[in-house]
Amino acid sequence: MSLSMYQASIPVFTRQLNNLSTILGIAAAHAEEKKIEQSVFLNARLAPDMFPLSRQVQIACDGAKAGAALLAEVEAPSHADDETSFAELQARIAKTLSFLQGLSAAQIDGSEARTVTLKRRDKETHFQGQAFLLDHVLPNFYFHLTTAYAILRHNGVSIGKRDFLGTR
Repeated sequence: MSLSMYQASIPVFTRQLNNLSTILGIAAAHAEEKKIEQSVFLNARLAPDMFPLSRQVQIACDGAKAGAALLAEVEAPSHADDETSFAELQARIAKTLSFLQGLSAAQIDGSEARTVTLKRRDKETHFQGQAFLLDHVLPNFYFHLTTAYAILRHNGVSIGKRDFLGTR
């Protein structure tokens, strides 16, 4: 049995966003226990030229919803990038999950050969649907998830590989 485009996308996004939500919950509890302002974590970054934690979460959510929307040929919801607390980041994840759960397999399956156009500020890039998902959307999604995890781990939050994988 082959893997469908839906199976390779929506359940993956859903699982990993739920894992990210769990990790953010652990970080919020850590901040409260250690009496550390949430902004310390939300503004933390691995290198001066990298985005902070809050932006990593925003981009992970945006990548999942935009990628799925382009595959399903629907409009992705727009969210302001104005989260300033763990609770607000959790709400953004919840909104993203709600959007993803509203997409059906019928909307996404069959998109592997469809041309997908990614519009950026100054150019358009055209992909076949399967290459778009496997070579662009998923690697970008995992990059920002991993970076969010690494920022928190680097800043002393007691999380591990099992938290990232959701197997704790």
